[in-house]
Amino acid sequence: MFPLYIKNTLEKLNNADHEAYVVGGCVRDILMKKAPNDWDITTSATPEEIMAVFDNAKYENDFGTVLVPIKEKEELIDVLEITTYRSEKGYSDNRRPDEVKFENELEKDLERRDFTINALAMNKEEEIIDLFGGLKDIDKKIIRAVGEPMERFKEDALRLLRAIRLSAQLNFGIENKTERAILKMAGSVKFVSQERIRDELIKMLKTNNGHLAIKRLHDNKILQYILPEIEAGVNVSQNHHHIYTVFEHSWRALASCPSSDWRVKLAALLHDVGKPKSKKIIKGEPTFYNHEYIGAKMTDKILKRLRFKNEDREKIVNLVKNHMFYYNAGEVTASSVRRLIKKVGQDNLKDLIDLRIADRLGSGTPKAKPYKLRHLEYMMEKVQHDPVSVKSLKINGNDLMKDLKLEPSPKIGAILEVLLAEVIEDPKLNEYKLLLKRANELQKDNLESLRKQAKDLIEQENIKEDKKIKKQYYV
Repeated sequence: MFPLYIKNTLEKLNNADHEAYVVGGCVRDILMKKAPNDWDITTSATPEEIMAVFDNAKYENDFGTVLVPIKEKEELIDVLEITTYRSEKGYSDNRRPDEVKFENELEKDLERRDFTINALAMNKEEEIIDLFGGLKDIDKKIIRAVGEPMERFKEDALRLLRAIRLSAQLNFGIENKTERAILKMAGSVKFVSQERIRDELIKMLKTNNGHLAIKRLHDNKILQYILPEIEAGVNVSQNHHHIYTVFEHSWRALASCPSSDWRVKLAALLHDVGKPKSKKIIKGEPTFYNHEYIGAKMTDKILKRLRFKNEDREKIVNLVKNHMFYYNAGEVTASSVRRLIKKVGQDNLKDLIDLRIADRLGSGTPKAKPYKLRHLEYMMEKVQHDPVSVKSLKINGNDLMKDLKLEPSPKIGAILEVLLAEVIEDPKLNEYKLLLKRANELQKDNLESLRKQAKDLIEQENIKEDKKIKKQYYV
């Protein structure tokens, strides 16, 4: 079961008279017949003794973890973390131990670990060391804290999220005493860094049970501390198009999302986050006008707060902002599909359809992909080679400078934007001579006039689309 380099590493430590074991989640994964994502090794050797065994090892922390690069044929294949047996005391910041003590016994090291299923070890002969009932808990499919749950969670409040994430990832329940401790300690999540919370959320969303994790975060009073904007939808009822509250619809949309991309799943969870703020009662009926735009701004703030990468944040905000796109097979033209492509980006179209499917199924609609969505996919295929960006025009800035004797300036970009808006309406105009002639006419206008023309063309279509959306969905 162990790769050869893992066996060799254990053997080198043993040959130097040190105990050594593979430990933690990789052992759990092996026992559950899953491929480990990484390998952790614990040993009786001190950091200095580990470094004496491995020439290229590095030790740059105070917690006994030595990094050992593993190469095959001069190619780096892994960087092993080899950690000295240790015990820990005091966690004043709810994350790092105030004191670390190196130990001589494996039991001391295992008893500091978070959950019994992660407190398993295997030696080089692949014999299992189970001191806290981890095998039984794997068999029973439960997450149980090692020792006293409250103490484990005081050591690192992130373990509250880890317990819920593991329950979703492994499809395990949480043992009663452990879950009661999670509920009692929920407020300590405030002391966990936003980056660590973000990483756990992404791991939850990468599972097939992310929606169950979100529900469990709510049930255990944690969601209010990490995603209060989602919590705000708990008792917000909707109109006749929805049989669920905003919160229930949101997690059901996540559960129904056909995409495996965690970013699309997060967009499914957040797509209606603007509804509680936008809700109004008009003629006795709840309405949520412009909730997608309010939600996009809220989503942007949420993702900035949680320190998401800019490219991920921009994609998710884009999906939330445009999830209400109007599409009626009997009315929509090729030009409107090209405008949609320009608006959301070619790469986001499939994700936007997946988000619409998640939204529909999360509303209790039995049919995931009606005819009009299938028709949209057909139209997207039909216009995929049509111009949707300035780069797709058969004229560029250099051409304008050369043939129209224009100096480099923002005016060139503005001319190209007007040309694009016109070509999106009629792709037949995308011919060099026609574009050059039209550009010659446009270059007589000043910069502000050109920008206004491009903006007005886009705004006119946005207004039409918004009216259609409101008419169709009455939101």
